[in-house]
Amino acid sequence: MEPGSPGTGGTDTLDRELEELLQRESIEPGDHERFSHYVPKEKILESAITGKPVIALCGKVWLPGRDPQKFPVCPTCKEIYEKMKK
Repeated sequence: MEPGSPGTGGTDTLDRELEELLQRESIEPGDHERFSHYVPKEKILESAITGKPVIALCGKVWLPGRDPQKFPVCPTCKEIYEKMKK
């Protein structure tokens, strides 16, 4: 392949690596179904448009789709967020 042709790097590579990671990682039901997690708002919007999962501060990977107001805040996300504010 020649430099600059599709699939030689950049976002194509990142997208492919993310897809491979998500296929290897089993995203199991768990805490993310019991808690609301902290994720940058722009990532939530991007996920809604692209259908790609988001990664919370605590490391949880999932596709947002539930009303976060109905769940308590993830204690790990909250702790990380509080440390970031300092």
